[in-house]
Amino acid sequence: MQRPHRGQGATPAVPAIPPRSLAEDLRTRSADALRELLQARPDLLHPMPPDLGQLAARAATGASTARAMDALDSLALQVLEVLAAAAGPVSIAAVLSAFGADEEAGNGDPVPPASDLPEAITERVDLLRRLALAWGPTQAMQAVRPVREMFGPFPCGLAPSTLTTHRVARYVDDPEQLAQVLADAPEQALGALDRLAWGPPGGQVSDARRLVSRSSAATAVEWLLARDLLIPTDDTTVVIPRVVALARRAGRWITAPAWPGPAAGRPPSLPSTRVEATAGAAAADFVRAVTDLLEAWSVQPPAVLRGGGVSLRDLSAAARLVDADEPTAAAVIETAHAAGLLVGDGEVAETWLPSLAYDAWLTRPVAEQWATLALAWMQTSRLPGLAGTRDERGSRRNALAPESVAGTAAAVRAEVLAVLADLPPGLPGDPDGVRAALGWRRPRLGGPARDQQGAWVLAEAEILGVTAAGALSAPGRALVAVGPPQRSAIAAALAPHLPTPLDHVLLQADLTAVAPGPLEPALARTLTLLADVESTGGATVLRFSESSLRRGLDAGQTAEQILALLERHSRTPVPQPLRYLVSDVARRHGGIRVGLAGSYIRSDDEPALRELLVDRRLRGLGLIRLAPTVLAATASTDEVLRALRTAGRAPVAEAPDGTVLIRRPDSRRAATRPSAPLLAGPFPVPPDRVLDAAVRALLAAERDRSPGEGTDEPGPGAALPRGTARETMVALRAAIAAGAAVRIGYADETGAAAVRLVEPLGLQGGHLTAYDHRAQRVTTFAVSRVTGIAPAGGS
Repeated sequence: MQRPHRGQGATPAVPAIPPRSLAEDLRTRSADALRELLQARPDLLHPMPPDLGQLAARAATGASTARAMDALDSLALQVLEVLAAAAGPVSIAAVLSAFGADEEAGNGDPVPPASDLPEAITERVDLLRRLALAWGPTQAMQAVRPVREMFGPFPCGLAPSTLTTHRVARYVDDPEQLAQVLADAPEQALGALDRLAWGPPGGQVSDARRLVSRSSAATAVEWLLARDLLIPTDDTTVVIPRVVALARRAGRWITAPAWPGPAAGRPPSLPSTRVEATAGAAAADFVRAVTDLLEAWSVQPPAVLRGGGVSLRDLSAAARLVDADEPTAAAVIETAHAAGLLVGDGEVAETWLPSLAYDAWLTRPVAEQWATLALAWMQTSRLPGLAGTRDERGSRRNALAPESVAGTAAAVRAEVLAVLADLPPGLPGDPDGVRAALGWRRPRLGGPARDQQGAWVLAEAEILGVTAAGALSAPGRALVAVGPPQRSAIAAALAPHLPTPLDHVLLQADLTAVAPGPLEPALARTLTLLADVESTGGATVLRFSESSLRRGLDAGQTAEQILALLERHSRTPVPQPLRYLVSDVARRHGGIRVGLAGSYIRSDDEPALRELLVDRRLRGLGLIRLAPTVLAATASTDEVLRALRTAGRAPVAEAPDGTVLIRRPDSRRAATRPSAPLLAGPFPVPPDRVLDAAVRALLAAERDRSPGEGTDEPGPGAALPRGTARETMVALRAAIAAGAAVRIGYADETGAAAVRLVEPLGLQGGHLTAYDHRAQRVTTFAVSRVTGIAPAGGS
């Protein structure tokens, strides 16, 4: 809920004289209107403008204007183009007339009914004024300067109104005279005019400045030049005057109003009752795929390519691991990376490893795990669909490649899902209809690239479970709900539709275990440590082997613990071959020990050590006998362990004190911290309290009153709050969470300390951002200079 502030909702008095600039227009707006502007265009707050004049200047820059225009639909852009084409301030009635909104639509005409178009245009005029892309009252509106520049020299295909000779002016003053001249024009002359009427308005002719009289005109162009229906602008160019073009257009500035097509739906292939179940199963499968991939990569991480990304070979291996195709594997890899669960570890080796955040993610329920992944997918600027495609040189692109990003990626995802959300629940989206709707909703996002991204979104949404058979699921609708999506709300929407996790498997005599459905996360992780996943689908098949059981023994489990776990979670008796295998691997496990020297190998089995010395497969270890039961190696401990296991041995690592070193092979984590996900744009919408503080600061800067009036700023005799650095940080975080004002003691550059009444907004990099009641603006304070904190009402 928006927190009220001083002056919230107050509407300044409307001046008797219309505003002469965008800055004057902003000064007439209420606090609510200014807040709405800053919320819709958050880039205007970076950095915080000191007053409304600076806010207007920033809003009228080309970059900020372009960002605001990117969010407009096709009809809003047409309205804005009409304002850009207007010679000066224009009324709402003139805008409606430019669209022919006061005329009846003919049969088959692609415009909406006459009763709908004026309302739609009026809504978009209001939107443009709220976004500060246009300013002035509805009786005299005009677009900001960058808008006119972005539409080029001929917005709406019309020549500038300034391109008018004194003879053309008579047509402006006397439209009936122009109508009579056009009525008398030969057919060829009218054809020439009509080729220029809808733009571009200029054409090439030879000797455009020739002197032609009405009696000497021999061609259609000369007939038009003689009557000022075409005006030469140089020796080879003629232009149709605006008044003439509009006469041939019957007064319309736009050929046809842009209007959305029919709903982008198609007949469903699944009953509505099955959509949620199918989406829930897909969501559970996606979470399982992320878990399986990261568990495997924690044991054998793939290398980070020199140019960044994952190699095509590793992508293919990942596809086999998650039992899916390469596009699905790329979506798993990219989404895990976007969620901060997978990062490049460059401190130990250039490899891709799970992050420390992955362990915390594992402890959450499946619904919350999925919500984290889905939000990351929605917000990232990366394009998973690019993985495996060909670049302009014909080379295949890699997953996680640095260049696989697009600033429009998140915006396209949001718009595609919004199109699906407009359909009735359970109704699938038609790809062609979605593409057309996307072009209507966000035409400036880019044609072919936008359409390709939209197709990728539809495919990735199916993989994640955001959609099922093309229909948006309940958690998918929660993902695109109005306002900032909450992880808890998304998880709550998914939870009822997840398959019930199982706590059992079926052990079989061929050393396999069949899980007839999704397993509880803890059991699934333990079993994938003890066995290798052989196949997935409706049921998961895991196979036990010597190498897989050694993983469990290396992780500290005993044969008794492994057999007890299998007996506890199997609906069938533990087969005798599996019991023998567990016992045999455990009996041989640890017979050889590897420790640190360069490293060393120790064993009481002297013949076994003699075999190692002559084994050709181990020559690269640099083995040397130190004693009858000890060998030294030049290779590292990990290399020795890996080589011995490849040679069919079952060594264990040894600590310096001679005890067995318990090492989980799946516990490798990246030493580097995950970077923040790439978002749709560099300017996220600020929290409500930041918007409130910004509006108050802007309005305060405009008020003509004495300093300190109307504030509760402490007087010069107020006691200076004192506290430790830890107490200060704790109190600041609490004030930010509560949205409460506090008094801080603050020392300036000279060392002089004073009490300041502030409303903390955020902490970052040792600096506090807060609304300062004394300065009546948003200010940044160095936390190191804060002496202490006291409640706003305290002394």
